[in-house]
Parts: sequence; structure tokens; C-alpha cells
Amino acid sequence: MERFLESVGLITGTVKKLEAINGECFLKKDADKELIPNRKEIVKVIKDLQSLLFPNYFKHSEGSENVLSQTELLLNIYNRLVEQIKGAYAFNGTPMQATPEELCNAFIERLPKIKQLLIKDIEAIYEGDPAAKCHEEVLICYPGFYAISIFRLAHELYTLKVPLIPRVMTEYAHEKTGIDIHAGATVGEYFFIDHGTGIVIGETTTIGNHVKIYQGVTLGAKSFELDENGAPVKDIKRHPDIGNNVVIYANATILGGNTKIGDNCVIGGNTWLTHSVEEGSTIYYNK
Repeated sequence: MERFLESVGLITGTVKKLEAINGECFLKKDADKELIPNRKEIVKVIKDLQSLLFPNYFKHSEGSENVLSQTELLLNIYNRLVEQIKGAYAFNGTPMQATPEELCNAFIERLPKIKQLLIKDIEAIYEGDPAAKCHEEVLICYPGFYAISIFRLAHELYTLKVPLIPRVMTEYAHEKTGIDIHAGATVGEYFFIDHGTGIVIGETTTIGNHVKIYQGVTLGAKSFELDENGAPVKDIKRHPDIGNNVVIYANATILGGNTKIGDNCVIGGNTWLTHSVEEGSTIYYNK
């Protein structure tokens, strides 16, 4: 009994200490948990959006199995996404340029364009990988396509200036596939990620059409410009620009906001680049 009471005292004291630390740091002391975007709900929205776009290949999220039609499914998505956007703005403290309902309407209007882009991505993967026996295999099996499908959805919310939610979406894809594409990156048509594990694509990266990237590639920042307090400056160009018809092989690293890879280039495996490359070039690692 004495040990039990001792444990209760320890537990109570630890909880109080944790609460005190939380109140003293940068976390919002009085944050209403109802206003914090719910990661589980956002993941459900992802799954239902994938199911809406490709109903025969992606399953509904848990709780949406009994939806009778695609119209009902989209209405369900709309209602849940509105609530998450409300929470994201309330928690983030960012002024809204439009109502959550207006933002959801704008996002829904973009879904046909997203599906058209994803169809082209499927085609690029199928045509570019001799191991792919059919287009359906790409949809069902390929982590590269899974990550791209989530990225393209998240990117549209990002361009609508919805806070937090796009990042939750792409980090979920990162968790599931090992592919880290920031929602702010700009990616053209017919994008092919082969294998994919360990790929990192930064927020201000731009990628042209018909680009193929292998596992372990980093499109990152060379260095961070600092403000007067020594903190990294945000919202500036930090990541490279990749032209059209470029192939980047495994474990290549391309860094810097001023680094431009021209059209029709081939970047060999294990290459480290911090300077621009003229179009039509082949760059390879040489000891």
C-alpha cells in the first residue's frame, strides 16, 4: 500500500511538472485541443480522396465504408476538411483570406486537374519501368506513385494557403514510403519516382515535365540565410530548379536556390552538385 501511494504521488507530481514545462515554452499554454487539426482525420481525408480519384484501387477510410455513392463520399470529405481547415487557422493564428467553405470549394474544383496529372504520372512510371507489367500495378504497388498522389493533393491546399494540413499530408506520405516531398514544391507532368526510399524534395524546388528520380536523391538547400538574430530566414528560394526530361540517379545530391539543372540532363549516382548545369549535360561522380 505504501509503495502504491508513493507511485501515485510520483505520477501526480510528474504530471504537474510536465504541465508547467509546457506552459513555459513556445507551445500554446491555453491551446484548445478541439482547435488543433486532428491528424487521424486528415489521414482519413487522404484515404477517401485517393478512393474518390481511383475508386477501384484505393479503399475508403475506416468509417466511410458504408458510403453509397461518390457524391456522398465527396460530401463527407468536404464536411471533414472544412472542420480541419477551421482548426488549422484557429490554432495557427493565420488570418484567413477566404472562409473554410470557400477554400474547400476551390480545392474540390481542382480535383479533376489533380486526377489528370496523376494519370500522366502513372503513364510515366509504367513507360519508364520495365518491371511494371501493367498500369494497375503502378496504382496498387508503387510507393513512388503513392507519395506523388498525396503530394499533388497537399500541394493544391498549400497554394490555397491552408496552414498545417498540407504538411501533415506529405509527412504521412513520408512516414509510409520514405519519400519526403514538401507540399510547397512545384512538380510538372509525367513525374516518375523509381524505388523512392530516402528521396528529399525541398519546399522551393521546381521540377519540370518528364523527370525521373531514383532512390536517395536530395534536392535540398545549400545553406540558410540568417537574420540579425542568427535564425534562418524563411520564405526565400532555397532549393534547386530541375528542367524537363532530366534523369537523376540514386543518391545524387543537388543543393541551392541558385542551382539550375537544364533540360535533357543526366545526373549520375552519388553526384554532389552545388552549381548549375547546362542543358544536355551528363554529370557523373569521378573519384
